[in-house]
Amino acid sequence: MEYNRCGKSGLKLPQISLGLWHNFGSVDSFENAESIAVAAFDKGITHFDLANNYGPVPGSAETNFGKILKNNFQGNLRDEIVVSTKAGYTMWDGPYGDWGSRKYLLSSLDQSLKRMDLEYVDIFYSHRFDPETPLEETMTALDYAVRSGKALYAGISNYPPKQTAEAAAILKELGTPCLIHQVKYSMFVRTPEEGLLDVLGEKGIGCIAFSPLAQGLLTDRYLKGIPENSRASKAAFLKPEHLTEEKIKVIAALNDIAQSRNQSLAQMALAWLLKDNRITSVLIGASSVGQLQNNIDALGNIDFTKTELDKIEGILASV
Repeated sequence: MEYNRCGKSGLKLPQISLGLWHNFGSVDSFENAESIAVAAFDKGITHFDLANNYGPVPGSAETNFGKILKNNFQGNLRDEIVVSTKAGYTMWDGPYGDWGSRKYLLSSLDQSLKRMDLEYVDIFYSHRFDPETPLEETMTALDYAVRSGKALYAGISNYPPKQTAEAAAILKELGTPCLIHQVKYSMFVRTPEEGLLDVLGEKGIGCIAFSPLAQGLLTDRYLKGIPENSRASKAAFLKPEHLTEEKIKVIAALNDIAQSRNQSLAQMALAWLLKDNRITSVLIGASSVGQLQNNIDALGNIDFTKTELDKIEGILASV
C-alpha cells in the first residue's frame, strides 16, 4: 500500500480507503464486518470512512465500528488509523437533524463520538452543501469542531465547484484549511471533471472518490444481465433500469480491456481513478475479506498506456 499526501496538508491517506456505508450496520453480521476491518488494516488500509446516518439503522455503523475499535485497536493503534465521519443528510426527524446548520453539525458530531466512544475523529465533513444556510455558518461549525479538539481536520462532500472554492476561502481565512473533498466519481460518473478537480488542484485540497464502481456496474457481476440477489435485483441504490442493453455492451467492452491488462473490471475501474494525481484515495466497500483483497489487488497495475486510455474514452463516449 502506498500513501498519498492529501492536498497540501501533512496528512497522507492510503491509495484505497474503506467505506462503511454498507455491510457494517445493525442488520449485518458484526463478525463479518469486524473481519473486514481488521483485514483492511493488516493490508495497509489505515483510513475508515463513516457518516452519522450509515447503517441501517442510522448510526449503527458508527456503533459497530466503535466496538471494532475497542476489540482490535486499543492503545497506540488509534494513532495509526484515520477515522472520518460526516453530517449533512437526514439523521433524525425535526428541524435540527438535517442539512448544514451549526446546531445540527456540532450536535451530530457529539453523537458520533459517543457512538464510537472516541475523543475525536480525524476528519469531520459537511456531507452536502446547504443552499438555505449561510456558507459561513457551516464553515465556522467545521472550524469550531477542529478548534475544540473533536476533529483534527475539516472536509466537505458533494459540494459543487463554485461552493467548494467559496468554502475553502472561508476556512482558510478562519485558519482551518479545507483538507479534503469527498465526491462521487467513477468511469460512469464524470461530473468532478467539470470544474471540481480543477478547483481542488488549484486550492491544494485532497480528493477522495466514493462509489468508484458505480454501485457495482463496473464489475463483472452484470455482464450477462441482472443476477438474482444482486443490488440491481433488490432495486435499492442500483435500479434495474440502469442496466440497459447498451450499458451492458459498454460494461462488456470495458471488461475486455481489463482482461487484456490481467485485471478484473473492478480493479481496472479503481486504477483508472488513481491515474489522476489529484485523487488522494479511492473509497471501496466490501462484503467479504475476499472482495476486499480483490479490490486491493488493483494496486498491482495502476499505469495505463495512451492506447488503453483512448480505448476507454471511446467506449465511455457511448454511455
